[in-house]
Amino acid sequence: MNHLTTSISRNPLRLPQYLVAVALAILILSVYWRVGGYSFVAFDDDVYVYENPHVQKGLTLEGVSWSFTTFYASNWHPMTWISHMADVELFGTNAGWHHRMNVLFHLVNTLLLYLVLWQMTGGLWQSAFVAAIFGVHPLHVESVAWVAERKDVLSTLFWMLTTGAYLRYVRRPDLGRYLPIAIFFALGLMCKPMLITLPFVLLLLDWWPLRRVTPIGSPDPASHPFPLSKLSRLVWEKVPLFGLSAASCIVTFLAQTKGEAVQPLDYIPFGMRIFNAVVSCVTYLEKMVWPSSLAMFYPHAASTHAAIPMWEIAAAILLIGGLSFLAFWEGQRRPYITVGWLWYLGTLVPVIGLVQVGYQAMADRYTYVPLVGVFIAIAWGIPNLFSKIRFRNLALGVLGGAIVAVLSVAAWSQVGYWRNDITLFSRAVAVTQDNWLAWNDLGAAYDRLGRPEQAIVPYREALRIRPGYVDAWNNLGAAYHKLGQPQKAIIYYEEALRIKPDYTKAWNNLGAAYDQLGQPEQAIMYYRRALETNPDYADAWYNLGLVYAKNGQLHQAIDCFREALRIKPDFKEAQRRLDLAENSGKTS
Repeated sequence: MNHLTTSISRNPLRLPQYLVAVALAILILSVYWRVGGYSFVAFDDDVYVYENPHVQKGLTLEGVSWSFTTFYASNWHPMTWISHMADVELFGTNAGWHHRMNVLFHLVNTLLLYLVLWQMTGGLWQSAFVAAIFGVHPLHVESVAWVAERKDVLSTLFWMLTTGAYLRYVRRPDLGRYLPIAIFFALGLMCKPMLITLPFVLLLLDWWPLRRVTPIGSPDPASHPFPLSKLSRLVWEKVPLFGLSAASCIVTFLAQTKGEAVQPLDYIPFGMRIFNAVVSCVTYLEKMVWPSSLAMFYPHAASTHAAIPMWEIAAAILLIGGLSFLAFWEGQRRPYITVGWLWYLGTLVPVIGLVQVGYQAMADRYTYVPLVGVFIAIAWGIPNLFSKIRFRNLALGVLGGAIVAVLSVAAWSQVGYWRNDITLFSRAVAVTQDNWLAWNDLGAAYDRLGRPEQAIVPYREALRIRPGYVDAWNNLGAAYHKLGQPQKAIIYYEEALRIKPDYTKAWNNLGAAYDQLGQPEQAIMYYRRALETNPDYADAWYNLGLVYAKNGQLHQAIDCFREALRIKPDFKEAQRRLDLAENSGKTS
């Protein structure tokens, strides 16, 4: 234990550890608990919860089986699906309780981080500071206030449990204590594959603070060479964990490839991915220090055929190189700096965009675990700057309290933007440039509120930025359709289909437009085209049934309504129409 940790841990004025935990809990709840009054947002919450037929049934054997066998939403994360099912089982579709469960997981993560760090280092106040800024940093709001990011807070829970189990194993190594490590780690990977870097982090912790490489009694353990024999033993010890990481990588790649979420190299060349990665690493640090202009989506430059300025790339490379040099230079005397920096860089690798999934350049949620490394370096590094001043402990306390207070206020403000779709997407378009996805989603938010006339401007703005954005063409058509202008809607649907001929929703909407124009033959043809592209599209079966019912073709209508209900058992309107058709068939 270094002298700074020793001096602070002996401070007679320190609060009992349990009071620190209570203070952390109160802090988290004061920042986040109001999300219990928030609604779902149509930014994957529909995919994960309120429009997911498997989740909507609650916790069932059928649902659990589906969780382990599906690549739905371009991911394989059965524990995440089961968590959402459990919420529905307990609370129904009350969005408030789904939000509160995210807050609860985040609260537990914060407390576990504090306890594990304190047990590893003996540094009570440093551990409390790391946990506090982890708990209230505005960059982490997205992971907590977004229901669909349950996978983030839940996987981190297992990250912390794995680390705690590892500490227990290190104190007395045996197979019985190793098994919980592997079990918690496997469960975490089944929440989110972000945990693949955890074995690497455990190796860093072996160096500091666990000192499994250098002599325990050494006054300066970091100055000792890293014996290859001990390194080899520590790596072999983690081979089962690395094996689980490799398996998770393979399954995740298969899931994201099948879901067409992985972007090809001809869309985003590898060189541009590297440039975006180094700039993102620095941007995360910038937002850590000054967390302003946070948004739910940051568009990748390639998505608008833009280029990253060379000066940004050069500056980012120089800064990362300089910080890396400083971290290794200081590592001889202050190993926590090296450990913290490598924790940050290493845990960002799965989400830094070398394998590009989606169209984002970066995302606030990607910092949930990586920034812990930087927080550790800061918490153990700052006391060195105050080592020779009077009233050192008082100065450190005031500085730490001020940082936590400022971040808490900023996080509380950021939480407010997740209140609903309008506030979320309006904020995104206000603080970012050329955010075609946020403009489109803002239009869709107005559309869902029954205000299609207000949706048109955001849709057109999305298309101005990205003319090939097929969803915006389809949505613009739907807005005009709702305004009673099916002829104009058809123009936009056809443009969407020109860009993407297998676009199921556009074929379905095209059928609905012709149905509104009183051309049932055309409508039936386009509904069937929709079903050719996706035979399990319940809306198309339902709409096809409506056309047949209006034409008096009740047997065909009944078959269509039944098919819609087979695919979507909770489709209440399809059930109502089926009952009407069957009753009409009996009386005729």
